[in-house]
Amino acid sequence: MVMKKRICYFLLLSVIFILCLTACHGSREETTFEIPESFDTTQPITITFWAKNDTNKTQTDIYKQAIADFQEFYPNITVNLRLYTNYGTIYNDVITNIATNTTPNVCITYPDHIATYLTGSNTVVPLDSLFADERYGLGGSEIVYDSVSQEEIVPKFLEECRFQDAYYAIPYMRSTEVCYINKTYVEALGYTLPDIMTWDFIWEVSEAAMAKNADGSFVVNGQNVLIPFIYKSTDNMMIQMLKQRGAGYSTDDGTIELFNDTTTELLYTIADHGESRAFSTFKISSYPANFLNAGQCIFAIDSTAGATWMGSDAPLSDISEDQKVDFETTVMPIPQFDPANPLMISQGPSICIFNKSDPQEVLASWLFAQYLLTNDVQIAYAETEGYIPVTIRAQNSAEYQEYLSRSGEDNSVYYEVKIDAAQLLLKYTDSTFVTPVFNGSASLRDAAGQLIENTVKSVRRSETIDEQYIENLYSNITSLYRLDQKGASANAKTDLGPLPNTAVILLSTLVIVWGIILIYVIFEHRKGKRN
Repeated sequence: MVMKKRICYFLLLSVIFILCLTACHGSREETTFEIPESFDTTQPITITFWAKNDTNKTQTDIYKQAIADFQEFYPNITVNLRLYTNYGTIYNDVITNIATNTTPNVCITYPDHIATYLTGSNTVVPLDSLFADERYGLGGSEIVYDSVSQEEIVPKFLEECRFQDAYYAIPYMRSTEVCYINKTYVEALGYTLPDIMTWDFIWEVSEAAMAKNADGSFVVNGQNVLIPFIYKSTDNMMIQMLKQRGAGYSTDDGTIELFNDTTTELLYTIADHGESRAFSTFKISSYPANFLNAGQCIFAIDSTAGATWMGSDAPLSDISEDQKVDFETTVMPIPQFDPANPLMISQGPSICIFNKSDPQEVLASWLFAQYLLTNDVQIAYAETEGYIPVTIRAQNSAEYQEYLSRSGEDNSVYYEVKIDAAQLLLKYTDSTFVTPVFNGSASLRDAAGQLIENTVKSVRRSETIDEQYIENLYSNITSLYRLDQKGASANAKTDLGPLPNTAVILLSTLVIVWGIILIYVIFEHRKGKRN
């Protein structure tokens, strides 16, 4: 009797094991999306839209108005909005929800993040066929609102959404990094701003600004606090410096090239200015805008999307009025190694669509995503901060051109620094670039910034930055971000894909056979008890 029980338990565990093996071979997958013959406007459909705003009520109102207007065109579609304050949280939530098949329908995100989402099979919808569909594609004949055509999207911005041989997103807004400058202090130090600053220029002025009075206050501002140069995103700082120098960062296939002689040279220079306290970062000191507006910073590098926080009259300044200092604010491109060939990063959110079991639901998601490219949404959102619209139609519209022409009329809508930042990106769009996108490219980006953060922290602790330090730094960063694995993909689960058909048949047969044996053993066991 005991032996029969053991056999029962063994067989039961065997069946469970085989079932688990079948289920766990690959990640959970949706059926590949195929465009329906038509969109069913009689079927009630609810979709979720995850978006990010900067605690900016105007942006929230724009999202809500876009949803309301879209639902006027498609009354059978209900769009539920979920707002986040940063893209990192959106990314983490999506990764968590992929495992439970509860991703949003439409999501504002970045290509680096989408590359990780793609580790789930059929998770994100490739958009090439939707772009080209005559009925529901870009500018499609069956769309009930005035959809933009593919030719009306800025080609450079659209191409940023293409990786792994397909389009996996459409651009939503675009920004770049710029330098917000206290021109008053630069001139007080005896310097004149060039058309485009070099790195040598910004380092020289920053070191000159460290001069102090006998009482310990700084000569240029008369205060006891001054950090001449603060960089918000050190990942962008390293990436752009390497790009300007023509040095390696990564390749399209995910090969890591970050740790090279140029990177080492840049870190030595950054260490020198970090040690003198002429340079700092957001993570070490806090928001550049707060120091700039208080007269405690001369060069603040941040996104054009942060323009409404920059300057004496910034409408969204985070410091109190009594802390502000009056000065002339100038917006310029980031420093360059070769001013004749300026290069700056292209950034800003894009929109992806997640696959679902119901093709009608996916098509509804695509119709809503397209609506976010219409002029009403593009122009309204671009006016909230230093973004620019991603469509040629919106950029060339009379409404947007009028907005640009009214720079300085008032700070609530036409804040001069914000419009100057947008104009700068419009001027230098062809000088922008993006980094290769692959599973793990987000980790590589973080690693690039951490090299600078660690170096500056170390010199502040009086550590020596030498060859051994750099070697250890590279080793530690490689380990921390798992960059020694191909494509920096250690943080993602390996997707082995579905089991081959022969394996499925074999395992299914085994399950059936063992199931029959199990039933027989149980039957014999009960028969024995009755006897």
